[in-house]
Amino acid sequence: MEFKYDPRYPAIEDLREKAKKHIPGFAFDYLDGGCNEELNLHKNTAEIREVELMPQYLSNRKKVDMRTSLFGHVYDAPFGIAPVGLQGLFWPGTPEILAQAALDYNIPFILSTVSTTSIEKISEITEGRAWFQLYHPVQEELTNDLLDRAEAAGCPVLVILSDVPTFGYRNKEIKNGLSVPPRMSMRNILQILSRPEWALRTLRYGTPKFKTMEKYIPKGMNLHHLGLFMDQTFDGRLNEKRVKALRDKWKGKLVIKGLSSEQDIQQAIKLGLDGVIISNHGGRQLDAGPSTIRVLQNLAPTYKDKIKIMMDSGLRSGPDVARTLACGADFTFLGRSFNYGTAALGKKGGTHTVSIIKRQLLQVMEQIGCERISNFPSHLIAPHRRLGF
Repeated sequence: MEFKYDPRYPAIEDLREKAKKHIPGFAFDYLDGGCNEELNLHKNTAEIREVELMPQYLSNRKKVDMRTSLFGHVYDAPFGIAPVGLQGLFWPGTPEILAQAALDYNIPFILSTVSTTSIEKISEITEGRAWFQLYHPVQEELTNDLLDRAEAAGCPVLVILSDVPTFGYRNKEIKNGLSVPPRMSMRNILQILSRPEWALRTLRYGTPKFKTMEKYIPKGMNLHHLGLFMDQTFDGRLNEKRVKALRDKWKGKLVIKGLSSEQDIQQAIKLGLDGVIISNHGGRQLDAGPSTIRVLQNLAPTYKDKIKIMMDSGLRSGPDVARTLACGADFTFLGRSFNYGTAALGKKGGTHTVSIIKRQLLQVMEQIGCERISNFPSHLIAPHRRLGF
């Protein structure tokens, strides 16, 4: 197994610190921040790291195999790259960089509707393997067109978003003018000038745009009117009728992202969905909600054999992936970690981040004597009592 990473940045926190110094403050805050007091943002990771694994040393072990079968494809690792909006703000070409790394390392990449590269471009890079996350347009015609484009691009999995019935109240974004509608302040301009490499590359690459949505956006809009247009175009509130219509329309695998309650996962199974990604939008939507690992430990024992259960939000490293798999997840996704990578290291950030997470996960598996991903639950000491179970 080949690992390609810069030894100066062996941890995700190293990439985070480098990114903070490498890109303007408003871009870093958008990537790094959560909503309200950011309690759930930090709780997500903290409670994952309360999970403990039991090593088994005195037994014969074969070679570790982290390959994972999911929706008919065998991936080389049990983690993928989560969807993130406005990725080109962190570093020019970030979605393309990460999509290429996903293809090279045979892991899934999920493109957000509001990322800065089109469905068609990402499909070309990933040879039709990328998943697509749908924000929900108000108009049915727009929804159908996006689904037709995703199908034509060969996307094997459609991810529908459930946890944005309203935009999160994010203090840092409001201060930085990245709320809807956006604004550019003198403070932001000074931050750009203080990061000349980012500024020059952004100038060369072009201002980040919502490339998938570009064909639907009226020409000549300024930032203010573009923000209003995007706000009016999407309606994030899901219900049984809307999900059923998407299930009827989409012939590939259909996954819902953002569920936390038992009632919602029962409904997802009833509606014939193929998978659920337990997520709280990286702590960016509901500060008063539970952590994702708490939800996973509550739902996985009952529903693991009825629907594919995946998780994002709070995972930052290989050991975090291991802990989450031990708690019952079939697969995991990381968002901030990969975008810290590109914000810190540019084109090298994608392969670097995949490499260190795989290397960390391999070390955990070898250390505890876990030969296959499916064996992780046997190493869980127990659902941690401090999580309330």
